[in-house]
Amino acid sequence: MQYKSAEIRQKFLDFFKSKNHAIIPSASVVPENDPTVLFNTAWMQPLVPYLMGEKHPSGTRLADSQKCIRTGDIEEVGDNSHLTFFEMLWNWSLWDYFKKESIAFSWEFLTSKDWLALDPRKIAVTVFEGDKDAPRDEESADIWADAWMPRERISYLPASENWWAAGPTGPCGPDSEIFYWVGESEFPPAWSNVGNDEDNWMEIWNNVFMEYNRLEDGSLEKLPNQNVDTGMWLERITATLNGEKTVYNTDIFKEIIESIVENIWVEYNDETMRAIRVIADHSRTAAVMISDGVIPSNVDQGYVLRRLIRIAVRKAYSLDFKWDFLYKVAEVVINKLWVAYPHMIDKKDEIVSEILREEKQFGETLEKWMKEFDKLVKGFEIAFERTGKKIDTIAWAKAFKLYDTYGFPLEMTVELAEERGLKVDEEWFKEAEKKHQELSRAWAEQKFKWGLADDGEETVALHSATHLMLEWLNVVLWGWIDQKGSNITPERLRFDFNFDRKVTREELDKVEEYVNNAILKWCEVELVNMDKNEAKESWVRGSFWEKYPDTVKVYTFKDSENNIYSKELCWGPHVENTKSMGRFKIKKEEASSRGVRRIKAVLIKD
Repeated sequence: MQYKSAEIRQKFLDFFKSKNHAIIPSASVVPENDPTVLFNTAWMQPLVPYLMGEKHPSGTRLADSQKCIRTGDIEEVGDNSHLTFFEMLWNWSLWDYFKKESIAFSWEFLTSKDWLALDPRKIAVTVFEGDKDAPRDEESADIWADAWMPRERISYLPASENWWAAGPTGPCGPDSEIFYWVGESEFPPAWSNVGNDEDNWMEIWNNVFMEYNRLEDGSLEKLPNQNVDTGMWLERITATLNGEKTVYNTDIFKEIIESIVENIWVEYNDETMRAIRVIADHSRTAAVMISDGVIPSNVDQGYVLRRLIRIAVRKAYSLDFKWDFLYKVAEVVINKLWVAYPHMIDKKDEIVSEILREEKQFGETLEKWMKEFDKLVKGFEIAFERTGKKIDTIAWAKAFKLYDTYGFPLEMTVELAEERGLKVDEEWFKEAEKKHQELSRAWAEQKFKWGLADDGEETVALHSATHLMLEWLNVVLWGWIDQKGSNITPERLRFDFNFDRKVTREELDKVEEYVNNAILKWCEVELVNMDKNEAKESWVRGSFWEKYPDTVKVYTFKDSENNIYSKELCWGPHVENTKSMGRFKIKKEEASSRGVRRIKAVLIKD
């Protein structure tokens, strides 16, 4: 029997719906109001406020299929398991049930003939072994053993393997991971478990039990209420259910790989496999990013998107294909994913056009790169003619200059060097690149040191001001202006929005006047939970509607005479009244990226 990924995804959601979980839509891959990370790498990030006690509008039991992006292991993409984009099947208990029910749900979904019907004899689990900070998780081990799991299949592992935390402080706790036998024999030998035979077991699910809060001093305190967070990679479980060693042999990638092979005129074999897999992965990620509002640029999320598209194009070049094709592959990706994420079909034209534009632009860049590389090699030949000494290694400084000055990636330098019988001093290059990245990371951490994750008075006031500003930008600019990104510190707000020309000072003055008028009216800020469709029909303003659950938070700014100054979707936080916000002043308006403008503004306390 062949298991289709769409069927597995739907079974998961149907199962948890039968257990009274509300099915909520995936959040965008771009975090809302969290400038400390570029992408949502897990469902945990959008739900952090609810772990801390805020009530979720959809209730205490939730489930979804969440889009996630991780680029930390980008160089490993193309092997059997690494991906930059993946879907995480998730369910949550927010101050509701805990370990016993969570483990029972996991076991039922995995083994019941009504659901995935996995063989119980091929399942093993791990639990937290305990350390100086927290005790051994005997409770989870006993729940597994008392009901279904032989003790020899339960492994106790350290915090590095079986402990989850949102960050250095905050909610955390032990987890219990579930593994499936992928060894050569039909069933695992009696002695085998994850602790002593890791290579033959594939992790398929993780149950996280958040029962502690880590304080600033590093100590743990028991949470007054506990949360459960479980996650299963759709790609990984699809491969496991179908007996495949790699996610690329599943229906998730089959049509995408076929499209690549057809469009770049190559066979899918041992020699081309790695390059084609990279193209397949990066085309999926690029399409998803663009559908969530990211466009290629030289900063932040846009830089990651640009890098992925360019790597995919370079891989095609390495297979002797030098024409535009990736936009065609993106169409196949959209057709695979739009059923789960309907907004992708609405964004199809935008996705295709952005990828095609980047392909064309990069094709021209590649030609320039090749000329620079050819100059370097020609210099070696001239030196040999003059001195008789053959140079067979490209020094790290020259390789790094190609990278730092011309954006020439090391892997491409190595590939081209090998074609010409040359080597590259990679170790020195990587050391220089590491220092370069450390500087970039330090800059990014400083740049995003605060943000809306800081809920201080100044930051909250500036965040509230963005609502008023967006409302009047739509009036002044005669269009449906949407947020494309924001970064708010205690000192200033930075707000990106879609618009295709410079905003004049006269227009900015009108926006300022509107915001300050609303502040002087001492507007109350009212929060109402609304049905999402009702909010749409009521002309509530909002960006990225697709990422919100069926019940949404609507914040309304209105004065004592019930005149409304802003009515918009948001997750907060906001001022209760505008009277103490200060005077709003737009300091700068500039281009952020193609089709996106950026405003920087402050609140001045007179």
